[in-house]
Amino acid sequence: MIDSKEWGSKAARTRYTGYDRTIGGICWLLVALVFLDIELVPTDRHSMLLLALFCSALLCYHLAARRLVPYRDHGQLRVSLDLVALLLFVVALSWHTGKLASPFISFIYLILMAASLTLGRRISYLMAALAITCCALLGASQTPAFGGELASRFVELFPFLLIAHLGALLSGEAENARLDVERLSLTDDLTELNNMRSFEALAQHQERLAKRYQKPFAICMLDSDNLKQVNDRYGHLAGTALIKWAAHIIRKNTRDCDIAARFGGDEFIIMYNDHDKDQILPAVQRIVRAMAATPFLFEGERIDSTISAGIASFPRDGSDLREVIMRADEAMYLSKRLGKDRASLYRKEARGNGAGRALQVRREEFGGAVANLHREGAAVHLGEGDLAAGDQGGCAAAFQLAGERQVVHLEIELEIEPQASRVEVGASDQAPAPVHHHELGVNKGGRLGKDAHPLLQQLPEEGTAGPLHEG
Repeated sequence: MIDSKEWGSKAARTRYTGYDRTIGGICWLLVALVFLDIELVPTDRHSMLLLALFCSALLCYHLAARRLVPYRDHGQLRVSLDLVALLLFVVALSWHTGKLASPFISFIYLILMAASLTLGRRISYLMAALAITCCALLGASQTPAFGGELASRFVELFPFLLIAHLGALLSGEAENARLDVERLSLTDDLTELNNMRSFEALAQHQERLAKRYQKPFAICMLDSDNLKQVNDRYGHLAGTALIKWAAHIIRKNTRDCDIAARFGGDEFIIMYNDHDKDQILPAVQRIVRAMAATPFLFEGERIDSTISAGIASFPRDGSDLREVIMRADEAMYLSKRLGKDRASLYRKEARGNGAGRALQVRREEFGGAVANLHREGAAVHLGEGDLAAGDQGGCAAAFQLAGERQVVHLEIELEIEPQASRVEVGASDQAPAPVHHHELGVNKGGRLGKDAHPLLQQLPEEGTAGPLHEG
């Protein structure tokens, strides 16, 4: 899941910046009202100078606090200081303009409401206690008997506590609603993992840290192997259950510091910080094994599923986040071609020049290009030991291709399109012309024709053939 601290700090900075503008507006409003009171209400020179001095002190504080205690670093502290300063300013104005009968005394309610909406319940109660204390001092200075009548005047002071309490309750409800909206905007609703919006923001932050401190990070792309089969056999609700189960497996096998997200459909992405691809390969293999070993239940039936993964890392496989994701995606499709239910590391030599294909020679990755025969069935002549094969259909075989200098044994899978009339497999050495070139006849139905090469005549119609040799 997403780290709430990262998003919480950003959201808090945005909110406190808004508070700064609001409280600044209240300060200027109070100053304007003071000068309006001086203009409309007859005031002696001494009181006028004091009121002007209070206004100047408030404005100087506001300007100094912006520079010394910025909102982006000390948001809650700054709001608390601003509201205390406003409260003291209102009390000072009230002291010289009629005490409890002052026209400015009602601004205490505004300050308490602002405190309850921005600072939470505990600080709001403290502000209410401070406001009651100030009012008690104003009343005591006005009427000596005010202290003895404090209990009877509790009804007059009770609204301070009531405003603080109700404001704090409303603030708490608003904060919970805001957190729910924020969570929904950053979380995939089906899997409860991060969505790509939150993943991109967090991953880009980690990318900047990795580049600054020259640390690696790894990206793992994962894709369910049998979602279509599950959808076709059990229905799309079962496919949805498969996606949720895969997310559950990923969540159980990742750490809090790992960033896991649903990439789209049945594809997932994980970012591992401070590790390269070789270090996190065992962790990804745990996810693959857990997926294969634990079927999920759908309407009382146990359904087996597997997942394929590809891993790439920064800076070995790419200079930025986007490039590393692309390389991890290529490695994931390599896992698909090698039989699924596995994790593969990205290797540059496996990309080749064509469609980015790769082979295994006796379960070891074979370097070199693997070309793609498109639906036109065009022939492709490759280097020694390389293969051209289609993308759909087919059957499997093992060939021993003899070049002029050495013999390479390739265990390959021929994927034959039913629409193609023939498939060609070529092997060549460093010489310009191919050393061996076989045309393998395949009829329109995808079965071997009469003109098929003898090597393929020995293949069974379905399944995997044993080693075939050419003399």
